[in-house]
Amino acid sequence: MIRAIVTDIEGTTSSISFVREVLFPYARRALPGFVAARGHEPEVRHWLDAVATEAGGICQDEVIVETLQGWIDQDRKHTALKALQGMIWEAGYRNGDFTAPVYPDAEQTLRRWHALELPLYVYSSGSVPAQKLFFGHTDAGDLTGLFSGWFDTRTGGKRESDSYLRIAEAIGQPPKAILFLSDVVEELDAARAAGLHTVLVDRPQDYPEPRHGDAAHGHTRVTSFIEIDLPL
Repeated sequence: MIRAIVTDIEGTTSSISFVREVLFPYARRALPGFVAARGHEPEVRHWLDAVATEAGGICQDEVIVETLQGWIDQDRKHTALKALQGMIWEAGYRNGDFTAPVYPDAEQTLRRWHALELPLYVYSSGSVPAQKLFFGHTDAGDLTGLFSGWFDTRTGGKRESDSYLRIAEAIGQPPKAILFLSDVVEELDAARAAGLHTVLVDRPQDYPEPRHGDAAHGHTRVTSFIEIDLPL
């Protein structure tokens, strides 16, 4: 019996293109002004210093900005980058520069599961504040109330099985009672190794070449949340 569901965001509840075509370029453009205006704030400085240390002790903010922009171009999953992007995106959401698209089938199914009192959680490489901003400003309205908790890479890498054991402990459920949804097969492999149930969300909009057979690594495959059967 499934007692909790953990979902990824990009490519799972929402399109891959939004993050790469809207959010990443927005943060890249805004970084220089953001660092110049807020680089003295303790929380911002903390993450800028973390970048400087990671990059070999650089000290000039201009170089830190260039490093961060390079990481954005590489789609690097670094906690400091994700934290700083989240702060930048907050202004964009609040200014109405964009809203976050959520697939209708995901929104409807998440609402149905929530109505059934099934606890829902998010685990994404984006920071927890960025996750809350995303679901707080969707084209379907504020969906944050559907979720019982949030996890990011501070819990651990999404392709590491220990991360899912930590999530299970935090949720207070045995791994076998948790379902993890993602579009990334390697993440699902790690979750399965930890004992979680898994479903590969293989959306044609994001993956024109369907992943069947060996490509799905044995995970249950769906193209929409509506196809997910509970309990597994």
